[in-house]
Amino acid sequence: MNYGYVKVAAAVPRVRVADCKFNVSQIEKEIIIAEGKGVQIIVFPELSVTGYSCGDLFGQQLLVEEAEMGLMQVLNNTRQLDIVSIVGMPVALGGALLNVAVVFQKGKVLGVVPKTFLPNYKEFYEKRWFTSGFAVSATTLRMCGQVVPLGRNLLFETADTTFGIELCEDLWAPVPPSSTLAMQGAEIIFNLSADTEAIGKHAYLRSLISQQSARCIAGYVFSSSGFGESATDVVFAGNGLIYENGHLLAESRRFSFEEQVVISEIDVESLRAERRTNTTFSTGRAFSRETEPQRVTAEYVKGKELNLTRTYNPYPFVPQGIALDERCEEVFSIQVAGLARRLTHTQAKSAVVGISGGLDSTLALLVCVRTFDKLGWPRKGIIGVTMPGFGTTDRTHDNAVALMDSLGVTAREVSIREACVQHFKDIRHDMQVHDVVYENAQARERTQILMDIANQTGGLVIGTGDLSELALGWATYNGDHMSMYGVNAGVPKTLVKYLVSWVALHDVDESSKATLLDIVDTPISPELIPADKDGNISQVTEDLVGPYELHDFFLFYFVRCGFRPSKIYFLAMRAFKGKYDDVTVKKWLGTFFRRFFNQQFKRSCLPDGPKVGSISLSPRGDWRMPSDASSEAWLREIEGL
Repeated sequence: MNYGYVKVAAAVPRVRVADCKFNVSQIEKEIIIAEGKGVQIIVFPELSVTGYSCGDLFGQQLLVEEAEMGLMQVLNNTRQLDIVSIVGMPVALGGALLNVAVVFQKGKVLGVVPKTFLPNYKEFYEKRWFTSGFAVSATTLRMCGQVVPLGRNLLFETADTTFGIELCEDLWAPVPPSSTLAMQGAEIIFNLSADTEAIGKHAYLRSLISQQSARCIAGYVFSSSGFGESATDVVFAGNGLIYENGHLLAESRRFSFEEQVVISEIDVESLRAERRTNTTFSTGRAFSRETEPQRVTAEYVKGKELNLTRTYNPYPFVPQGIALDERCEEVFSIQVAGLARRLTHTQAKSAVVGISGGLDSTLALLVCVRTFDKLGWPRKGIIGVTMPGFGTTDRTHDNAVALMDSLGVTAREVSIREACVQHFKDIRHDMQVHDVVYENAQARERTQILMDIANQTGGLVIGTGDLSELALGWATYNGDHMSMYGVNAGVPKTLVKYLVSWVALHDVDESSKATLLDIVDTPISPELIPADKDGNISQVTEDLVGPYELHDFFLFYFVRCGFRPSKIYFLAMRAFKGKYDDVTVKKWLGTFFRRFFNQQFKRSCLPDGPKVGSISLSPRGDWRMPSDASSEAWLREIEGL
């Protein structure tokens, strides 16, 4: 299976201005290199056959004829190759000269796309030589002994994708041709460019491509002229850029003196899933005033074995570097804003939080503290309640007490042991049987305490459960599953610890910092089973349900991208290579899907809570799923891995 990937390349060859023979030899070489690496579609810069900076030489008949002869040479020498190639050249049509992209495969020209928007300002003088595609009424063109489709709205269909083409300035137009092409079905846009360099222009260009690929929900492959173009008045840096739905996949080295082929894989399956979900995109088709596009079908070729070169972050919810600090600040601010609105709307006099000494309750407490500070309310209005039970360890208990003390909130301690003992007597449950009854009774007792204290103090119970726990259903129904506002409901477990660490490093005193960092290092546990003989945690969550880093990876690609289990497995094996073997990944993937489907009933009645990222499991927001949906198809595919 190729899992929906299309391997593409942006080539930046060396050129000699007006030397078509040299230029096509370079083009041939890079096509052959790309074919050997499994590339399915390759794009070259604008006017790559002649060079972009020929100036008034474009008016010479010899140069135009040499360009066509050069193309014939490339067609002949690559006729045995499956790869689809896109090159730029000048083409004469009657009394006009067009700046075009030529698409060819296996010795056949599939179509020719003329440039629409011709820049004619500052250093650009294209209208001096070329005619815009707007002025072209012809729909075919004779070249290299073939009659081929010609038009601005050509769509090229291969066995794996549909793609469209625009040239350089087209991208900079208020409404780029790629916008229409995407709404008409193009999943990848190829841009042949001759972009000149200036201070700050490269950053703007990257932003432009990123935004256009995101707006079109498409792949975008950009190839721009490089070393060898005339430097009389401007310089060409050679930009090869590959984007997918706003994200950069690969890029060339700028100002390189050597030719380059930048390769990556565009996941058209994820683009299709995103387009199906985004109804605004499909509605936009109705606003396209273009005529029906002309569709050109490439020759069907046997797919090659997928050799994935792009990498996947094993922590899709956790960005790297400075972006992580920015993510933490933004997520924390969203949580605070949501809680502030709920507190002011309900005119609550307090916020009640169960403090276990674990990550989730710690984050919820920190959100409450920042919220009260921003509202100008005294922190004593935050009531932190620690409720030791049969499995509570000294480490978590002491951290809970120390944190409440250093943050200056109201601290209360209510042991649940005696109440649970009485409850077990009432329902005739053997306390030596540490089953689901034993565990859930403790969680529900704690929730009852919090709810009653909230009633006593005119406040709200602030939920602590996170997004990952909601996905797995790792909560006691009508126990810790329930609250009056769940501030962590949109935060995945892999991000929770970074949020707590971020607050520790940026927003608290040294005493609180030390406690927070120790909480980050504490194993994740509900502490519902008695500690071991040495007083250590005996019930580690990740031993029971699997590593949260795997589950968050599964969650992202299942809910956000709509991927099937086999593709998620394929990506996980690469993202976690060397850390988890295939048996382990398969085991926990099965656990994830079983629990995700079986535990939907808990998500169907979630308390309110703020969405903070691209995924929410709220039944009022992003995720609506019947509680009795069958997981059979997903589990059957996992069994077959």
